[in-house]
Amino acid sequence: MKNRPRRPSSFLPHTPVGWALAALGLGAFVAGATTLLVLVAVLAFALAPLAVWCAWNVLDFAGAIGAPELGLGGILLLTLFLVSGLVARLAIAAIVALVDPGWLHGSARLHWPQASLRAFVALALLLAVAAVPSRHRATTRSRSDRHVQR
Repeated sequence: MKNRPRRPSSFLPHTPVGWALAALGLGAFVAGATTLLVLVAVLAFALAPLAVWCAWNVLDFAGAIGAPELGLGGILLLTLFLVSGLVARLAIAAIVALVDPGWLHGSARLHWPQASLRAFVALALLLAVAAVPSRHRATTRSRSDRHVQR
């Protein structure tokens, strides 16, 4: 009897059916991971306006600072304003000024809200939405960190 070397990996498929099943398993894993990432992204995009709506209208942060309540379009615009960077905020302000210039005349007298748990929770929700880091800032930060580490 000759000493034939054993195959080092007995987990590799040896038949076309085995290869197909292995590819199907890997495909299922990739599809599941992709579905999970898409679900998390959709939930994040759905929860941010919901948090802003809850803080602004339900917890009455708008009334506490003297601002009007917002409808769906206003909530989505405010959420986009809170999440975006400076250039997008300037664009949003320019669009609002062009579409409805009377809105900027200060129909409400804005003021800091009275100290209460409700105002604190509303402000914390708005700040949590605004604290979402953008990709540009994260990339710039990681590049500067790599430069410092060298």
